[in-house]
Amino acid sequence: MKGLLIVNQFLNGDKYAGINRMLQHAAKRLDVLLDVKKSGELLRNIAFLEQLPYDFILFWDKDVLLAKMLETCGFPVFNRADAIFHCDHKGYTSLILSRAHLRTPLTFSAPLTFEAFGYRPTDFTEGVIEQLGFPLVIKEAYGSFGQQVFLVRDREEMRRVLDGAGCKELLFQEFIEHSAGRDVRINVVGDRVVSSMLRRSVNGDFRSNISNGGTCQSYEATPDQQAAAIAACRALGLDFAGVDVLFGEDDEPIICEVNSNPHFKSSLDCTGVDMSPLIISHIKRKVRQG
Repeated sequence: MKGLLIVNQFLNGDKYAGINRMLQHAAKRLDVLLDVKKSGELLRNIAFLEQLPYDFILFWDKDVLLAKMLETCGFPVFNRADAIFHCDHKGYTSLILSRAHLRTPLTFSAPLTFEAFGYRPTDFTEGVIEQLGFPLVIKEAYGSFGQQVFLVRDREEMRRVLDGAGCKELLFQEFIEHSAGRDVRINVVGDRVVSSMLRRSVNGDFRSNISNGGTCQSYEATPDQQAAAIAACRALGLDFAGVDVLFGEDDEPIICEVNSNPHFKSSLDCTGVDMSPLIISHIKRKVRQG
């Protein structure tokens, strides 16, 4: 079996290269030949893409148009283009999970704006403030590693965030105070929880991301947390993912975000569980099943 791992053209750091090597090594151990190409190495036109000599595509990027083109050519793509898009845009994530009756922070989207205008005037925020109160969370719709996420405590802080956002799509979310500075990352492959870790902030940050200086420890997710993570992956159509779960007042699981291509090296370091052979085994099984 021969597959193609597609990675981002411009992300060249060791963090990303390490994930690529882990997936390739896992594939080799499982008798799968896995080539690696950057997204810009491909001639991005269906007539050329359909000639690629691969049984499947492992799509470790967020270039949804390219993923959709490959699906149009008939390739099995993991994860699928729609799943990647719906995870990458946090507004769509919230919408789909809410429609699946999964608890997420109460979320409101900002109206669409344009580069020349920004978010002025701000009267549209009054209804949001009335519903959420302060503090509340403002997120850019696209973002990773806990970046582009802001905790605002009053209208002045909100104004500064809105002024700095330019024309980026924004979301306003309920602040889950009971979970401030801690969450659970639950890794799911093929409708099965394979590892989980408890992440904590050590510097007072309300975010717990390890890339922001948080710590982690191996953690046995509760049955409710596991069920919520698996249900989130099913609702979004994911074959594998990292699901970030907050703690509600009674430790009720609240889905914060879902990552379609999780950087699982930190999970490996924390839990000892390597997702790469589990992902390759899952793909191999699905391709054989047709």
